[in-house]
Formats: sequence, C-alpha cells, structure tokens
Amino acid sequence: MKSKDTFSVCMLASGSKGNSIYISDGSTSILVDAGLSGIEIERRLQSKGIDPNHIDAVLVSHEHTDHIGGVGVLSRRFNLPVFISRKTETAAISRIGTIAQKEYFEQGSQFTIKTLTIHPFSTSHDAVDSSGFTLSSNGTKIGIATDLGIATRMVKEHLKGCSLIILEANHDTDMLVNGPYPWHLKQRIKSRTGHLSNSEAKNLLKDIICNDLRYVILAHLSETNNHPEKALNIVSEATKGYKAQLTVARQDDGCQIFILDK
Repeated sequence: MKSKDTFSVCMLASGSKGNSIYISDGSTSILVDAGLSGIEIERRLQSKGIDPNHIDAVLVSHEHTDHIGGVGVLSRRFNLPVFISRKTETAAISRIGTIAQKEYFEQGSQFTIKTLTIHPFSTSHDAVDSSGFTLSSNGTKIGIATDLGIATRMVKEHLKGCSLIILEANHDTDMLVNGPYPWHLKQRIKSRTGHLSNSEAKNLLKDIICNDLRYVILAHLSETNNHPEKALNIVSEATKGYKAQLTVARQDDGCQIFILDK
C-alpha cells in the first residue's frame, strides 16, 4: 500500500451520515473530507491497516456536516493542514473551529499537496463553493464526483482519462418519489443542486468511459431511497464492453482499498 509505484484509494465512509476518502501515492497520503467524528475516522483508518499518523493533509469539498464533521479535530490532533476554498471556510468555520494550518484553493486552479497534483472543479450542489477533484501522481489520475445535482460538461471533461472514479449514485428515482421523505426534501434531492440518481450516474459514465478506466466506486447511496443492487444493475449498463469494475461504497464500512499500479 505504501509502494511509490502505486496509487491507493479507499472510501472510509459514504452516505448522508458521513463521508471520507483515503488517497495515497506512496509518498503523500490525504483525506478528502472527514465527515465522521475524529475518533471514528481514526478507527476506520486503523481497521484498513492505515496509520492515522501518516496522513499529510485534509482536503475539503464543501461545508455540509457529513463532509466536515471531523476536519477540525483531526487537523488539531495530528497537526494537519486543511486545504479548503475561502468561501467554504467561511461557511464551515463555526463547525470546524480553529485550524493552525490552512491552505486555500480556487476552482479551476491546479495545486499540489506534496507529490499529489490536484485540480478542483465546481459541482452543481446546494453549497457555497462545492468542489469535485481530480488527483494525479505517478502517471495515474483519479476523479471524485459526488454531491452534484447535474453532470455538467465541465465535470465530464475533468473525469475523462481517469483510472478510477468515485461517482455519486445517490437514489433510485422511483424509490425517492414513492418513499417516505417529505415533498420539499424530494424536490431538493432531484434538483439541479441536489444529488445524482442511478440513471444520471449511468449516463455520465457512458459519456466518459474509456479503456483506461479500471474501477468505478459508486458513492453517497441513500439508505432510504436506493439499494446497492439497484445502483450496480443500472450503472453497469454503461460499462458493457469495457473492463471497468464497479463496486459500491457503504456508509458503515466504506469499501476495500483499491490499488492502481503505475
């Protein structure tokens, strides 16, 4: 997992109760979001055989609690710099608290965290400055696109050429419409600033899939309005004729560690 010729990716948690992704190129290890308690994220890292003391930074996508709940605690406990946009920091500061090391990024402007090259891009979500990311190292590129109501052309362009993509497949439309949520919440989820359905994830993937894509991790599945089997069955239609493997990240234990060789 620590080989400098590999890219390691692991969802520690995925869903409305908390999200966090571990990414390492063997030299630099980061968390993208930390939406669980600090103690729980430490526990989940250790359960995957990852030493929390080896994390180099936390990268924040947006200010919703299920993405920032443990950011401040982890930053202070392990003296980690937090990479965040200024707008997101303003919206999140009351829940993150005091952070000694902050590094600001802007949408569309590439930056680095040690040996990782990161390109943030805007996503259509009801947050002040919601970001998706591509991360590159050792000739390998991965993409993160969750918490987006629509798949814009810009999102698709950024995700092209990835070897691994973490892609939102939040809900089954019929389950959402006929489910227990109040109407205003259903409308929010279905809106252009809400979350991608299984079918919308499938259509996005159809537009960007290529022979270089090896893994697709379906993320942010609703526990009320989706089932892993439904998401896999629908999105897999986009992978026919390609070698990309599909898996689902779950709320309670995330997913396995995926290793991408250089």
